[in-house]
Amino acid sequence: MRLDRDLLPRFALRRLALAAVLLAPLAGAGVSDAKAADLEAIKSSGTMHVATEDDFHPFEFIEDGKPSGYDNALLDLVREKAPFEIEQDIIPWAGILPGVTTGKYDMAVTAVLVNDERKQTLAFTSPVAESTSFYVMKKGQDGIASASDLSGKTVGVQAGSAMLKHLQTFDAKLKADGGAGIARIVEYQSYPEAYQDLAIGRTDAVVNTLINVQALVNEKPDVFELGEAVSEPVYIAWATAKGNDALVEYVSSVLLEARKDGTMYELQKKWFGASFEDMPEAIK
Repeated sequence: MRLDRDLLPRFALRRLALAAVLLAPLAGAGVSDAKAADLEAIKSSGTMHVATEDDFHPFEFIEDGKPSGYDNALLDLVREKAPFEIEQDIIPWAGILPGVTTGKYDMAVTAVLVNDERKQTLAFTSPVAESTSFYVMKKGQDGIASASDLSGKTVGVQAGSAMLKHLQTFDAKLKADGGAGIARIVEYQSYPEAYQDLAIGRTDAVVNTLINVQALVNEKPDVFELGEAVSEPVYIAWATAKGNDALVEYVSSVLLEARKDGTMYELQKKWFGASFEDMPEAIK
C-alpha cells in the first residue's frame, strides 16, 4: 500500500504516525493468534468491544467531544437492547479491520463496503446503507464533464478502502475502452486530507461513496461539485471475524427491527438525505 507523503499536509503525517502506533501491536500477529469473542463469550464477560472511525462524515465523527453520525446513532439502538455493555474505541480507519481480524475488537461499527475479498476474513451484519462510488471535483473545474474524462487525471482515494478497488477497476475499464487510464492514483490515510488537496488543486478528483461526496457537496457547494458514478451499487455493513455467526445474527436482528419500525430509514434521511428501503436483509 503506497501513500504519497509529498501530497499529504503536515497534520496528515501526524495521523499516519498515530495509525502506526495503533497498528504496531498487530504487526506480528496472525489471524490465528487471536479471535474476536463470540456472542456467548460476550454475554459471559458482559462487554462487547467495538471500533468506530474518528473522521468519516456522515457515518462517524466527533462533535463537541462526543461520537456522532449515522453509525453511532445505530450503535445507540444496539446499546439500548443489548444484555451487555458496549466498549467503544474511536480510531483511524487503518486500525479497524486489522483489529477485528486479529481479535482486538469484536466488531467494526463503521461504514465497511462489502466485497468478495473482505468476505474471505470477515462476516457482515445486515446492511446499514447502500452506496455507489462517485467522483467529486473542484467547483467549476475544466476538463471533467463525465467519468470518462478522469482518463489522464490525478485522482485521490482512501488507502485500503473498497473505493480504491472500485477506482482501480474503473481505471482498467478506461484502458480497455481505449483511453489512457488514470494518470495517478493518490492514496490518503483519511478523506479530509484528500478533500483538502482537491480544494487546492493538487488532485483533479476524489472518489468516495455517493453518500459521503453528496454530504461534502451539500456542506461546501461553493467549493466542490458532484461528478458521476465509477462503480456499481454496493452495500455497507458492520463487520466481525468470519465464522462469528451468532453475533452477526444478534446485531442484525436489532438492525432489522430498526428497519421494520422505520427508525433506520428516518436516520438515513437525517444523515444522508435519502433512505435505502430495497436493501437485502442479509449479506450473501
